Amino acid sequence: MTHSAALPDTSDDGAALTEATRATVTRYHAAWKARDLAAILGCYDPEVVYIDHYRGLSLRLGDLGAYVARSLPRDGAPFLDHIDRIRADGDTAFIQYQIVVPMAGRLAEFHASEAITVRSGLILRIREYATLTPGAPGPDRHAARPPAERLGLSARQLGSIAAELDAYFERRKPYLDPELDLPRVAAETGYTRNQISFLLNQVLGMSFYQYLTHKRLQHLLAALDRGHEGRIDTLAFDAGFNSLSAFYRAFRRATGLSPSAYTRGG
Repeated sequence: MTHSAALPDTSDDGAALTEATRATVTRYHAAWKARDLAAILGCYDPEVVYIDHYRGLSLRLGDLGAYVARSLPRDGAPFLDHIDRIRADGDTAFIQYQIVVPMAGRLAEFHASEAITVRSGLILRIREYATLTPGAPGPDRHAARPPAERLGLSARQLGSIAAELDAYFERRKPYLDPELDLPRVAAETGYTRNQISFLLNQVLGMSFYQYLTHKRLQHLLAALDRGHEGRIDTLAFDAGFNSLSAFYRAFRRATGLSPSAYTRGG
């Protein structure tokens, strides 16, 4: 009676590979959370390929320094919220994250997942799949190039712009200046006018001046809710409005009431 040779037990090898992959991707994740550009780039294999399916682009190591630098939020803006633990299987790990930024009374939401392949402790390939909601359709499959690609933006970068733009308005309150315009906001935030316009139009469904009006109204309503007893016209001008007729139209559109009715409690 003959006996077949026993197959080698490779289960331990598979488990070790999975844990090594998880450790590499955990280190990568920690570098992103720390906003450490050098540490992030240090996780990449020299032959790394970063595939951004939202834009339909493949980036090599030479392109990733600029890509990551543009993606990291500045000035303490909110960052990624990972919505699941890192899952690993063999040489591949999976991460899911979102950015949810309250802007102008709405939520700008950015969802993404990454499939990350690891080789010898370094990241060899990343496939990023992203969506923008609400009001920000993904790329048209029938279009030659989606608008976000023409602007050189990934979904992750749009999320960073959204967070930083809102933080800039909350911190510096530039809307109090009645002469504020888009070129100035672009210059002070470091983004282009087209990038900011794309974010506001496609993600929030509003123009730059509608966004300013919202910010000015919120500033004025906060003053009224604190019991401010100044004249409503003075409050409007202090909030950055330079036209009372435009202010009254915007106030009624936002609240359904005139300013006097609002201050009387409806």
